[in-house]
Amino acid sequence: MTSIFSAEGKNVACTVIEVTPNVVTQVKSEDTDGYNALQIGAGEAKEKNTSNQLIGHFSKANTTPKRKVVELRDATFDKALGDTISIDEVFAVGDKVSAVGITKGKGFQGVVKRHNFRGVGDKTHGQHNRLRAPGSIGAASYPAKVFKGMKMAGRMGGKRIKIANLEVVKLFPEQNLLVIKGAVPGHKGAYLVIEK
Repeated sequence: MTSIFSAEGKNVACTVIEVTPNVVTQVKSEDTDGYNALQIGAGEAKEKNTSNQLIGHFSKANTTPKRKVVELRDATFDKALGDTISIDEVFAVGDKVSAVGITKGKGFQGVVKRHNFRGVGDKTHGQHNRLRAPGSIGAASYPAKVFKGMKMAGRMGGKRIKIANLEVVKLFPEQNLLVIKGAVPGHKGAYLVIEK
């Protein structure tokens, strides 16, 4: 992430995303597949780490093996197999976009970090080790169980989420860079799907 100054002089937090030219690796149609979609590939993968089936799939589009393949349903692009989609064809400054990605994995976390519980709050009345504990989680002999979906400790992060209504602040087509206002999910170097 970085920050830039707006026209009003405000410091705006932004994320710089590298959007390499995407290659159309398959065109799906209603006749052959039952629905319309474009399959696009991004990032370079080593041929030795790619299966023979995928090498044949990518060779039909006259391209090298791709690391990430995404399918765009009902895409409005008029593209053929093997065509590239560049950044300035899709985005413009001021567009509202959504970022879809896998969030950072945090591992097994307690309720204070995972669900923003307050904890007990004070150390009086003999509570020496209850500051970050969840407290009571259920009733007595009825219903005699813990309900599913209770906010408890568990694995946090590592989920696919979408952040909507992010604004495109700047475009650098020659460097394949897209500057978006705000934060996007995932770690540095993670793959994202930027939807318009």
